[in-house]
Amino acid sequence: MRSLHSVAVICLCWAVGASVPPSVQAQTAAAFQQARQRMVDEDVAGAGVKNERVLRSMRETPRHEFVPLPHRKNAYFDMALPIGEGQTISSPFIVAYMTEALDPQPTDRVLEIGTGSGYQAAVLSPLVAEVYTIEIVPQLGQNAARTLKRLGYRNVFTRIGDGFLGWPEHAPFDKIIVTCSPEDVPQPLVDQLKEGGRMVIPVGQRYQQTLYVLKKSQGSLQREALQPTLFVPMTGAAEAKRQVQPDPASPSLVNGNFEESFGDPPMPAGWYYLRQARLADEDAAEGKNCLVFENSTPGRGSHALQGLAIDGRKVAAVEVSLRVRARNVLPEPGSRQWPSLVVTFYDEQRATLGQGAVGPWQGTFPWERRTARIEVPPKAREAIVRIGLFGCTGELAYDDLSLRPIAKR
Repeated sequence: MRSLHSVAVICLCWAVGASVPPSVQAQTAAAFQQARQRMVDEDVAGAGVKNERVLRSMRETPRHEFVPLPHRKNAYFDMALPIGEGQTISSPFIVAYMTEALDPQPTDRVLEIGTGSGYQAAVLSPLVAEVYTIEIVPQLGQNAARTLKRLGYRNVFTRIGDGFLGWPEHAPFDKIIVTCSPEDVPQPLVDQLKEGGRMVIPVGQRYQQTLYVLKKSQGSLQREALQPTLFVPMTGAAEAKRQVQPDPASPSLVNGNFEESFGDPPMPAGWYYLRQARLADEDAAEGKNCLVFENSTPGRGSHALQGLAIDGRKVAAVEVSLRVRARNVLPEPGSRQWPSLVVTFYDEQRATLGQGAVGPWQGTFPWERRTARIEVPPKAREAIVRIGLFGCTGELAYDDLSLRPIAKR
């Protein structure tokens, strides 16, 4: 599974090496178990996932086994992590959220498009009868197959191929879960979904997608939008059919004034993975809406994200501007995370290159205009903009955000 969601964290655990003594391995296994329980309590159940079967599977699935050794120390934080070949393992919340939306039943035969590390298939394994999972990147598919076999997931069947085409030999499927984003729903997947079946899939432009649950009725799909999201693109035939491509030489923010919204309660279009945030139509800096973050529990995540394409070979810097208001904002004791706007840059393999920020802020103050010039690393190909309180407490409102590229001469 390969979403791009990532949250800045402090590393609190460490990886297991092949030469670590058995007694230390046991201690580390216990530490991983403890971290996994905390992750589910705080970042999965605490963020709204309620299905007890899904929560049990999340508690029992060893996510660190699906993460490369250099990143295992971060395996139980709610963040995406690189798995090689320019791909990522999705954040635990997104895995659980999509699994809950799929409504897995013990008799289901499920098709997964985008094996990635194999983690999503492992989470599904105890919840359904069979999982068929397809990966287009051979190295990733082979690695995932070995991991799943080593860990004993005997009802998971893997294949290297183009997920756009599905797996017709084993169709029809009761459920289909797609963990990469096409511009529109591939027709072969519609054809391979059983009547009355359900598909969970992110659909849309490269950096502006919506996660849908689709239900097949009389041969057609009924769509229900769940939330804005950000996944890596579906490659192969799906990418070849894409009509709208991003412009990395002219990056910009979408819906920076928060006037566009959808859903009930309303969510701001273009912004993903909102935590402890709400659209407010009172006391906006301009227009109708502003985005307000409220948090009373130190350390609890409070943020929103937006991704964009940016080419560091063409863009020297970005000029960021926003209006911000604070009420009783206090930093979490001992934390390195302060309320701010943060831009994090990634290379073509989605490895982190560095970041710049506007802020930080604390205390109480009325609406103020803040600006900053943030240098773009030459190897940058993508960026994620994060706003919020992060782990701090109080109330912080954002409005009128913009990002303007400064071209290289």
